[in-house]
Amino acid sequence: MYDLEELATFADVMESGSLTVSARRLGVAKSTLSRRIAHLETRLGQPLLRRQANRLMPTEAGGLFLGYAREMLRIAEQSHLALDDLKAEISGEVVVKVHSALARGFMAKQAERFLERHPKARLEVRTLRSAPSLPDGSALHLWVGAVVECGLRQEVLGSITRGIYANPEYLRHRGTPSHPHELKNHAWVDLLGDTESGVTLSHLYQGRYHLPSAGSRLRVDQLALHADAIARGQGLGLMPHWMAELRLRHHPGTLVPCLEEWQAPPLPVTLLYPYGHQPRKITALIEQLRQSVPAAWQRETAELPAPTADR
Repeated sequence: MYDLEELATFADVMESGSLTVSARRLGVAKSTLSRRIAHLETRLGQPLLRRQANRLMPTEAGGLFLGYAREMLRIAEQSHLALDDLKAEISGEVVVKVHSALARGFMAKQAERFLERHPKARLEVRTLRSAPSLPDGSALHLWVGAVVECGLRQEVLGSITRGIYANPEYLRHRGTPSHPHELKNHAWVDLLGDTESGVTLSHLYQGRYHLPSAGSRLRVDQLALHADAIARGQGLGLMPHWMAELRLRHHPGTLVPCLEEWQAPPLPVTLLYPYGHQPRKITALIEQLRQSVPAAWQRETAELPAPTADR
């Protein structure tokens, strides 16, 4: 039989490439990790790791064994969860810190579903102003956009594609742009910090066009306010397609896409949570979020050709 701590240590070191990073993640000393891996290598009768420059790399045996180690850890976790389901109800408080883009349209519904399924649970939802940068084991985090290494496990749930939208009445008065270079002739509504250094739009056949900072007269820090301003005809703006579709279901005719064949880079939706075994209330919410990812986040985007030069 294999020791699960040894398997988990080996899998984590393979992911991080560093005993120092894995020791910080797992909350144990480097010497403990080295001892666990040495025991595992002794059990298997061959080395699993080799050092290359400043990074630990798998040997041929290590690369082969890694898949089996992960599968054994997955089965062990599933068995624990299945047994937990037999002995206790989900109860207690869970804190979720969520990007403002997901607070109303996604997380609010998930919170209601979770509380309906688990009457003894309590849920606290807080809005995040920035991505987590330090380990925070007190909450789950749900972020849209880039995330740095922060000592939490990062699981990408999907990605949000974006395009340019406007109110149809605004376009009737100001005209509809046919190419990104015409956007300089239009009012722009900026989501604070989103396009301060410009944004690169991609076209399936025409390559890429770098749109410089539009010098927006109206800048907001909430996606709901951003969508409201665009829908009221304050100008054009870059919106997630998923959010625009939701808005149009409740307010038909308030938004139309512009330059539909030009797309901005998709934004990853990342779930962050502590490493190691989690309480059932946490694993239950994580699994619900995984199962509830909107289809729009899972759509595959077309391959875009590499540009020869920005236009």
